[in-house]
Amino acid sequence: MRQITIAGGGLAGLSLGVALRRADVPVVLHEAGRYPRHRVCGEFINGVGEETLSNLGIANLFSKAILSQETHWFIGNRHMFAGRLERPAIGVSRNWLDLKLAGMFEDLGGSLHTGSRQKDLRQEGVVWAAGRRGKRKSKWLGLKVHVENLQDLQGLEMHLGRSGYVGLAPVEEGRVNVCGLFRLQHYGGRGSEMLWNCLTGNGLKSLSDRLQEAGPDHSSFTAVSALGFGGQPGNDGLLALGDAESMIPPFTGNGMSMAFEAAETALEPLCQYSEGIASWEKVVRDVRRGLKARFRRRLQMARILHPFLLTPAGRAFLSGATRSGLLPFKALSRTLR
Repeated sequence: MRQITIAGGGLAGLSLGVALRRADVPVVLHEAGRYPRHRVCGEFINGVGEETLSNLGIANLFSKAILSQETHWFIGNRHMFAGRLERPAIGVSRNWLDLKLAGMFEDLGGSLHTGSRQKDLRQEGVVWAAGRRGKRKSKWLGLKVHVENLQDLQGLEMHLGRSGYVGLAPVEEGRVNVCGLFRLQHYGGRGSEMLWNCLTGNGLKSLSDRLQEAGPDHSSFTAVSALGFGGQPGNDGLLALGDAESMIPPFTGNGMSMAFEAAETALEPLCQYSEGIASWEKVVRDVRRGLKARFRRRLQMARILHPFLLTPAGRAFLSGATRSGLLPFKALSRTLR
């Protein structure tokens, strides 16, 4: 059988590697970093079905995961919306999950090279899954930290500020993941202090105080800039998956799910290539077509809705629609997932 080489050991790359090994496909995976490691990520899985996780052979990893049934939205200090999720959100940190997936991949006979980069991305059999490409003129800043003793959390929380938003999600060991997206500007501070300054500067001081009192784990702090949403540039001729292919704005809570769904979409075509049934050109064409059909609607809707969260007029509209009962939360949730 032909070998598959995966460049990038995030969720899409690792879950695809696991699924391919379960199909006895020889797989080499290159990851520039090392495990475990914290990532800027909402750290909850919402929208992906049990069937997808089972098809990838990873469903058992989530058998004891934290489940969130509710979501609460706030504008500043005001509670705007409470709703019940149609499907429970699975809370799990990337620090834990990436390490478990990497171990599963190796246990199945996959060849994992950490601290390594795949140089030739355009040769046959290479999957590009190494995340977003840096965008020089990005206007976004992503920040994340864990807090260890937040007692008053009820499900998932989303807090909208003047020029950014932050989500709270429970993960393993009683921790809560705090992950925010903000307009890039000089907030000052280093490490976790930068996040507190971002919150305060966006009209979320009470949330900042609440989180600082909840025992932040400063070693979990991570930051990322150079973000661009939607289809990612520079993928001509490549088989790209996950954030390397497209990034959805984080307010949707759908990024982790899309990584797994992308891996599932690519699985069968790659197996056919490995078995000599399909050409590489056909595989790339089929996977791209499948990703477009699967994700186009949610990416378009996210692009339309995202500006509403980041302007006073947009937030006022959302607040008014919520108070009047006109916010179609369930319909929007289905479209974004």
